[in-house]
Amino acid sequence: MNFETASRTPRVLSRRISVAIAVGAVLLGLVALYRANHYPRTDDAEVFANFIGIAPQVEGPIVRLNVHDNEFVRKGEQLFEIDERPYQYALEKAVSEQAALEGQITDEQRTIAALVSAVSVSQAGIHSSQADVNRWAAAVDQARADVSNAEQGVNREKAEWTYASNNLHRLEPLLTKQFVTVDQVDRARTSEIAEAEALKQAESQLRLSQAGLQSALAQYERSKSAVDESKAYHEQAQHAVTTLDPLTNQRGARASAVETARYNLGNCRVYAPFDALVTNLNLSEGAYAHVGQQVFTLIDARTWWVIGNFREGELQHILPGMRADVYILSKPSLRFSGVVDSVAFGVTPDPDVFGRLEPGLPDAQRTLNWVHLASRYPVRVRVQNPSPELFRVGESAVVTIRGD
Repeated sequence: MNFETASRTPRVLSRRISVAIAVGAVLLGLVALYRANHYPRTDDAEVFANFIGIAPQVEGPIVRLNVHDNEFVRKGEQLFEIDERPYQYALEKAVSEQAALEGQITDEQRTIAALVSAVSVSQAGIHSSQADVNRWAAAVDQARADVSNAEQGVNREKAEWTYASNNLHRLEPLLTKQFVTVDQVDRARTSEIAEAEALKQAESQLRLSQAGLQSALAQYERSKSAVDESKAYHEQAQHAVTTLDPLTNQRGARASAVETARYNLGNCRVYAPFDALVTNLNLSEGAYAHVGQQVFTLIDARTWWVIGNFREGELQHILPGMRADVYILSKPSLRFSGVVDSVAFGVTPDPDVFGRLEPGLPDAQRTLNWVHLASRYPVRVRVQNPSPELFRVGESAVVTIRGD
């Protein structure tokens, strides 16, 4: 009995240990399965950062190169300098042309002011000539009135002389018959002579009034000609007045030329737009830089990402904002914290599964694939505490999603 009992005890113990190991293995497998499903992990990941190619906006020889390949630079540090002398000369020329335009505008303003003054003078001349016309028109009317009065005087004196002459001729025959006295005949003859003289004076006054009328008419016509001449001069002066529009319209172009020249001069010195790492630098001072041609590359050292490819079945457990652990293979013992930025919504379809997307109808595959591999989608994880001296673009990494 004792021997059988002693021999049975190790077998029971071994069975219990086997059951415990099996249960532990199952539990461990369940835990591993749970963690694999709810905390996805991938070693198919790479370090990524934004980078830009530094290309000058002006061309010329590089006279100063202040950086070296694989050097860290701070934002605002000067990277290199292009010979600025041609652009300095261009700026001075543009400024000189702008100043010349302003001087031309000033001179033209003075000329226009003189022409406007000439227009005013011509306008005043028109008014003066018109006043002369009115004055000589009044003089003509006055001269015509004088002529009319002189004609009436001539007619009156002629009537008086005719009466005196007829009276004399009537009395002279009566003197021989002594019907009248000599004194009466002498008075009649004196009256006839006086009236004849008065008639001559009236006729002279008439001729003088007529001459005055002709002079007034001539002056009136001359003043009318002066009015026409003043109006012609006024129109000529008005047409001579120019405008500043052709010159002032050039101000924008000249100012733009100055700003462009100043902008090009400022672009002779190239500065770092952000904290960055210089890479792919393969030139030295004296090299000729061309517009738009990259000189070297700047890697943005402010933000680093790790892009990991996860199976499509794991995407349901990955959401933007989740925490993640990041390991890089150059220093696998260091853990970096990360946050999921985004999950990709598409990858290029596999031509071995779907076919090729071509114009017309889809080219679907006829073969059967017994083993279907899960598609992988890139997940972008932003590293929160990157180390600039460790992180490199394209470096292999491991990403584990830790959930919320």
